[in-house]
Amino acid sequence: MEKHRRIFTSSLIIVSLMLCSSAIITAQLTADFYASTCPGVFEVVRKTLKSAIMNEMRMGASILRLHFHDCFVNGCDGSVLLDGNNTEKLALANLNSARGFDVIDTIKSAVESNCSGVVSCADILAIAARDAVLFSGGRPWKVLLGRRDGLVANVTGAGSSLPTPFESVSQIIAKFVAVGLDITDVVSLSGAHTIGLAKCATFSPRLFNFSGTGKPDSTMDTDMVSDLQSLCPQTDDGNRTTALDRGSTDVFDNHYFKNLLNNKGLLTSDQVLFSSDEAATTTRALVQAYSNNPSLFFKDFINSMIKMGNISPLTGSAGEIRKNCRVVN
Repeated sequence: MEKHRRIFTSSLIIVSLMLCSSAIITAQLTADFYASTCPGVFEVVRKTLKSAIMNEMRMGASILRLHFHDCFVNGCDGSVLLDGNNTEKLALANLNSARGFDVIDTIKSAVESNCSGVVSCADILAIAARDAVLFSGGRPWKVLLGRRDGLVANVTGAGSSLPTPFESVSQIIAKFVAVGLDITDVVSLSGAHTIGLAKCATFSPRLFNFSGTGKPDSTMDTDMVSDLQSLCPQTDDGNRTTALDRGSTDVFDNHYFKNLLNNKGLLTSDQVLFSSDEAATTTRALVQAYSNNPSLFFKDFINSMIKMGNISPLTGSAGEIRKNCRVVN
């Protein structure tokens, strides 16, 4: 815990310095969008999220994933946060796996107490995702703001647009290209798996009868296969969890890519970025580069997060500013 406290302290100092610098303006979003209407929003989000992550380090990865799953469906409009009978939470990619909604609720409540009806849930999620990376030891960036909240969820879109743990490189790339992202974004954003956990159900097909071979996936380290077979027996319900980044669970670094080079990627969608035939002409070189150069990874990751955060935002008079992130006003 002492290591995590040092990470928190240094991250807070960096963020404070950044917020005093000049604003970046890209497309429709700006870094100083709330400078006059809610200048304390960064501090409120940071304080509330810090408490949640100190209570459970995994929460950083969960919040980061929520932002990703929000932006890939209907754009970054907070639609993933909506409750109901036909919402994105019910899509296979989110059902019983997306988490952190209560943390966003707590942050929203704190922000509303500070400046009511001003800050969107979509923007809160974008700020929280940045701070989740910082509180895990990653590097900072200026979050571009000005998104408004969507009025509808898209369960069908969530089912078809979000990459799954079982897809090939070409399938993953296609889903990124569909929202305006490229191969560099695929690999750098996959690096978010340097923190967080995954359920056995997301990788157990690799452990016993991979692609009908009757054997484990040959691209998984044999010692890792043995460990995971013990954790995830075939008779289990698939809900046990293990680290996405074996050997570096809670620290945001480039260790994830080092694991891929050593056949220790957990998900099929992780390991194919290095080991598949498709990777030879698409993603493998970037995996190798990031494994050797953490600064390059951090730089590309930040650029990709900013690009992802600018997917089809609702601005101006579109959408609304929700009072409660779970329901439209």
